[in-house]
Amino acid sequence: MTILTSKTTRRKQTVLMFPWLGHGHISPFLELAKKLNNTNLFNIYLCSTPANLDSVKKNLKNDLDSPSISLIELHLPTFPELPPNLHTTNGLPLHLMPILKQAFDLSSPRFSRILKTLKPDLLIYDMIQSWAPVSAAALGIPSVVFITTSATMAATMFHLYSHYSKGIAFPFPTIYFRTYEYKHVREILESSANNQKDKDRVIGCVGNSSSVVLVKSFKEIEGKYANYLSFLTGKRIVPVGPLVVDQCHADLKQDSVIQWLDRKNTGSTVFVSFGSEYFLSSADLEEIAYGLEMSNVNFIWVLRFPKCEKKTVELSERLPLGFLERVKDRGLLVEGWAPQTKILKHKNIGGFVSHCGWSSVMEAMKFGVPIIAMPMHLDQPVNARLVVEVGVGVEVARDGNGRLMREKVAAVVQRVVVSELGKVTREKAKKMSVGLREKGEEEIDVVVEELLSLCQNGLCDIGGRKGLQKTKSETFAIDMYCGVESEV
Repeated sequence: MTILTSKTTRRKQTVLMFPWLGHGHISPFLELAKKLNNTNLFNIYLCSTPANLDSVKKNLKNDLDSPSISLIELHLPTFPELPPNLHTTNGLPLHLMPILKQAFDLSSPRFSRILKTLKPDLLIYDMIQSWAPVSAAALGIPSVVFITTSATMAATMFHLYSHYSKGIAFPFPTIYFRTYEYKHVREILESSANNQKDKDRVIGCVGNSSSVVLVKSFKEIEGKYANYLSFLTGKRIVPVGPLVVDQCHADLKQDSVIQWLDRKNTGSTVFVSFGSEYFLSSADLEEIAYGLEMSNVNFIWVLRFPKCEKKTVELSERLPLGFLERVKDRGLLVEGWAPQTKILKHKNIGGFVSHCGWSSVMEAMKFGVPIIAMPMHLDQPVNARLVVEVGVGVEVARDGNGRLMREKVAAVVQRVVVSELGKVTREKAKKMSVGLREKGEEEIDVVVEELLSLCQNGLCDIGGRKGLQKTKSETFAIDMYCGVESEV
């Protein structure tokens, strides 16, 4: 075990935080770590691979309020096709994901040694590593799972785990998968790495949690879905709040993006970004490009490509012929990374073209930016439906085969940013932001109380009703639920 930072303090409860290896997981774990650290009641350790901790160290260096969070390196076995610099999902090609999960699983003995050395009072772990709470329990250490996606998605998946073969409908008809999306969801349910299905990992992680489950959420938008998740799992669902990163530091490249945005009019520009772990197909990229061009709206578009992809193709060659010349000063393309929260909180941003990754949704809600939803896979379709249900965004509907259409991209961008039809959406987004600011940190107070109880009671609080529960919802064919269509 290599501890990168340490600080001697009076006796507090020691908490080890252990996220999955994706940025979308590590970021909320780190933000929760900061909030717990700031209570002065816990010693916080965060464990991940060196490939991920490099960015965490930079984050902590720029956050003077969290100097005492300690970082622990977990070294995974190295495979020829998966060197240490790829021990992260950030920029990882999709075909290497099963190998990364295999390497992660094989690191479990090393993680057990970390537990034995650190002897934490509590482990907070993620949804992939079902072996982590087992290792903790063997040492008498209580543990709790932290779900970093929406409670809505978690409830949807647990419903499918238990009720797919029974034809029982999800009790909330505004949340659904389109037919082409459900095909991918079924693949997720049955996909496996290291001879373990992903759905079994998730069920094991929740089942081995204490009587509580932490979720990155707040009750105002997901209360009914959190309640249903509690019913399905037999666990108390404890929301931790949106956990939005408020970036203050920016380098010269990032400052130039903000300077470009400063020259636009208030609410005139859309920010376009699809996260750090999804890469657009050439077909989607083309339709989005033409859609942005047809919308006549200013835009900042962040484009990312897999780390292993050879950099032999210029950005201009990936885009429609003459696109860069035609959009000129109206569009700014950024390859790699941009200061997302700094951009979203800028007064000149009037919309967010997003894949609806959960962290991005939370950021848009916090800063009052309406969402142009273009979900791609995983939890994103469910999150997009929730965004529409809450009223803070509009989804760009694909055709029956899952293809984007440039005309619909342009129409929704115009509607959300400039049209009178989008006024209600814009107002609801601003109202959501005001509400989040007013409610402050009330979720964290409840989280602290729950975690202190776990630390003090130890394994006594582990358990609760195990297994998935039956719902009293009306029964009908699952294909009817999954096949609901909604056009914009």
